[in-house]
Amino acid sequence: MAQEKKLIQEILNRSSKNAADKLVRIYYDELYRYLYRQVGNPEDALDLTQESFIAALRSLPSFDPQKASFRTWLYRIATHKTIDSLRRFHPVTVPLTDETLLSEDDFATNISDKELLSEIEKSIRSLDPALQEIYRLRLYGDYSFPEISKITRQPEAKIKAQYYRLMQKLRKEYGNHA
Repeated sequence: MAQEKKLIQEILNRSSKNAADKLVRIYYDELYRYLYRQVGNPEDALDLTQESFIAALRSLPSFDPQKASFRTWLYRIATHKTIDSLRRFHPVTVPLTDETLLSEDDFATNISDKELLSEIEKSIRSLDPALQEIYRLRLYGDYSFPEISKITRQPEAKIKAQYYRLMQKLRKEYGNHA
């Protein structure tokens, strides 16, 4: 995105607050929705959105557009902020509604039981952060496997294998309740 590159250069070269504001506005709503779907609380999602943008803007000098797009890099930061937050606070998860139904065509789309969703989220929080990142990007971020591969810098085949093993484990453990 040409406008995005221009804004990043203005931020880096001139510490332009106006450019930073414009860059944040481009991704703010999208990132907020991504985070809200994970934490289920508007205030926590707002905090995580703000923390993610602050971290991204502070780390902007280390951003390498050759490795990933700004959007991809921002989502990676947000995912790690979410994992850290969930590890610290263990919030109650939001039940899936028509508005938040996941697009994955498997048992996850049929979950409606709050307790079950809470148990699944607790199980996910106990996983290795790298596996949590794959799960969250796929289900909450609606990313494709090639996109997740690019974000995590792991081979697509490895991402798919980890994701499908996790889904098989979740189906085995929780599938009869879905």
